[in-house]
Amino acid sequence: MSLIRIWAVASNVFREVMRERIFLTIGFYALLMLAAGRILPSIAGAAQDKIMTDFGTASSSLLGVVVAIFVGTGLINKEIEKRTVFTIVTKPISSIEFILGKHLGLSAVLAILVAGMTAIYLMVLSLSQINYQLVPLLVAAFFLFLELCLLTAAALLFGVFTSSILAILLTFSLYLVGHLSEGMVKLAGVTKNPGFQQLTDNLYLVLPDLSRLDLKNDAVYGVLPQLDILLLNAGYAVVYTVALLLVTTVIFSRRQF
Repeated sequence: MSLIRIWAVASNVFREVMRERIFLTIGFYALLMLAAGRILPSIAGAAQDKIMTDFGTASSSLLGVVVAIFVGTGLINKEIEKRTVFTIVTKPISSIEFILGKHLGLSAVLAILVAGMTAIYLMVLSLSQINYQLVPLLVAAFFLFLELCLLTAAALLFGVFTSSILAILLTFSLYLVGHLSEGMVKLAGVTKNPGFQQLTDNLYLVLPDLSRLDLKNDAVYGVLPQLDILLLNAGYAVVYTVALLLVTTVIFSRRQF
């Protein structure tokens, strides 16, 4: 495996996404936050600070997910549909180098996107004289980045063997189920239905538990899980992302182009 070839693919992805003006998302987020800062004081009253902090974290998470899913599903799928993949498979680059390069390129974009939105968020909170705790919000932003990397790996996986639209729907469904899986397991325990409980347990084991990476509600209140739990959840995200990339590599290498 050559780091030079991986870097070449990643750099190409980064430039390609730049050309698609993805970073206008940061500007759009800034407009959202400025508009919220103007509108909320007149309609939220005493709850303005809480709504503003919640709105900022929720909107940054949503925008990041949209970019990860829509761009991630098209990174490989577009090359397959346009037949440009034929020129790639004839070059001296392995499947794993190609997949890793694609993932790292988009992950770099997502890192800058999350950093930019977080900086704007903190600036607006400061200008609005809203009290916040810096460290929890930064930790929550880092875990959002880990979640987006995992979703990108899932988007690449679905984009390898399905159409663009279906890949988007599957990745978005994975995102929704990933945030609901823990609640479904708890619900199954309450219902005492063996069949439903078995189904939810199996889904919980196979699908990613994205609620582990969702710290935005805790961060707003300045509360975070203990360090060992944070490290465990971060490791969970990394391992699951690597597993998805390995599966993607196997499927891509076995496709007949």
